Amino acid sequence: MAKKKYIWIIGILIIVGVLYFILGSNRATGFAALDNFNNEITIYNSLSCGCCGLYAEYFKKKGNSDVMVINSEDMDEIRERYGVPSRMESCHTTIIGDYFVEGHIPLEAVNKLLEEKPDIAGIAMPGMPSGSPGMPGVKRGDFVIYAVDYEGSYKEFMRI
Repeated sequence: MAKKKYIWIIGILIIVGVLYFILGSNRATGFAALDNFNNEITIYNSLSCGCCGLYAEYFKKKGNSDVMVINSEDMDEIRERYGVPSRMESCHTTIIGDYFVEGHIPLEAVNKLLEEKPDIAGIAMPGMPSGSPGMPGVKRGDFVIYAVDYEGSYKEFMRI
């Protein structure tokens, strides 16, 4: 009798484990391109900025939890390496596949970038706009996100 009870308990634990694995790995964010993005995502944070960590948490929670965060003492070197123009700088730089994502950019723009796969170096939202993801305050007007080409020229990518 004890052996039969033991087998039932193990069976139930196996079923619960399988269901947890299946349901837990089927995490939908509402951003299809991010849901299907299996490459590494790296966020380079400035050591002198507290909001960078908040953006990383926003990205992990609402976008893709497979994010590596690297605190950097030399953000200028990071931006130069990935081709972020000085006029487009913010406090942190995210690398997603072959693209850079500079600043507190909402995930709607990141998802659009990954869905459309334009021939650009990345997207940027310069500065630290109030009310943007990871930033305190109230949103004042549209967030303007720029597409940046490989020569450092930029044009509007989208408004949110």
